[in-house]
Amino acid sequence: MSLKSVNDILGVLEQQAKWQEQPFQRLLECWAEIVGAAVADHTRPLSIQRDVLRVATSSAAWAQNMTFRRQNLLLRLNEKLPTPLVDIRFSTAEWRRSPPEVTPQSQTFLPQEHPSYLGHASDFQRDVTPTIKSANTVFEDWAKTMQKRSHGLPLCPQCQCPTPPGELQRWDVCSCCAAKQSAPTGN
Repeated sequence: MSLKSVNDILGVLEQQAKWQEQPFQRLLECWAEIVGAAVADHTRPLSIQRDVLRVATSSAAWAQNMTFRRQNLLLRLNEKLPTPLVDIRFSTAEWRRSPPEVTPQSQTFLPQEHPSYLGHASDFQRDVTPTIKSANTVFEDWAKTMQKRSHGLPLCPQCQCPTPPGELQRWDVCSCCAAKQSAPTGN
């Protein structure tokens, strides 16, 4: 009986682990590298069944976009996987089911992070008692609420309307003026 060093034994075990590595585990390890960080944020591989990869997407638009890129993606994935895939199916069906390694804290967004944030929701609480009002009264109430919300907001340099700071940072004008600038002109 020969004695082997611990390093020799660990080397053999490491090689056996690589031989027995599951294709799905290998795919998970290289997914972000193959598709890119932006796509990886909106996609999540779910399983491989009968050599078909199922991937959850954050929206139907992402599913459609990825379906168009499917053949190129298959070629790149098959270069990395021990068993080749025959197809990829994209769907939004299981996107909401969060993966176990993601914590809820990492997925929360503060309302203040939105470009059109106007303040705390409690600042705009309304009386919700049902009353019958005329159209003019309803409009006046709405106008007062809008004035409260827009008080202190910077003005759009083009139309002088109160504008959320996020819109001014993004487009240098309010969203209405930005839409007018990007609209095609009919000559």
